[in-house]
Amino acid sequence: MKIFLDTADVAEIREYAASGLVDGVTTNPSLAAKTGKDYVESLKEICSIVPGAVSGEVLATDYEGMMKEAAILTKIAKNLAVKVPLTWDGLKACAKLSGEGTMVNVTLCFSPVQAWMAAKAGATFISPFIGRVDDAGEDGIGLIHDIRTVYDNYNIKTEILAASIRSVSHVRETLLAGADVATMPTEIFKKLLSHPLTDKGLAAFIADAKKANVAIKG
Repeated sequence: MKIFLDTADVAEIREYAASGLVDGVTTNPSLAAKTGKDYVESLKEICSIVPGAVSGEVLATDYEGMMKEAAILTKIAKNLAVKVPLTWDGLKACAKLSGEGTMVNVTLCFSPVQAWMAAKAGATFISPFIGRVDDAGEDGIGLIHDIRTVYDNYNIKTEILAASIRSVSHVRETLLAGADVATMPTEIFKKLLSHPLTDKGLAAFIADAKKANVAIKG
């Protein structure tokens, strides 16, 4: 499963991309607003840091407006994926853009039927929102399972990009559910390697080496 960071903070992206563990980035104008930087300029910088897909979201809600904004976004870099909402106009824009060879991330997915429709429109990625589904009293991880079943039943190549991830448990369950991508805030990404037994074991190794006066010498 690919790891995307859900942020517009260029400094954070640069830091964590250096680990070699980051495959892409999802962002939106709300995240960009927190940085105080121009959205398009931020996207240009992010695309230069991350080799994989970087999702840039349109602001318009009508087809013509989406296409005008997409024309600006697609000029940024080859790895820019245009993010559109899962609406009739959004899917119309998706079909047009994907037909032209542009990567498209269809966002705000809350049902397997919606995911199927987005795939039919040519979506590169579908973004089901796990946390928000849970908030509504439904099963967010169950949604990932359902979309995976639908896509596998019909050999659909659209990638399932699990979004609205709020915990390491969400990441683990998303892995088990068969998502292709998980996008997460950096605070979740930083916790992926954390485990008390790892910390305990490392402390023991260091203590034993000091006691035995063990060193690696060149």
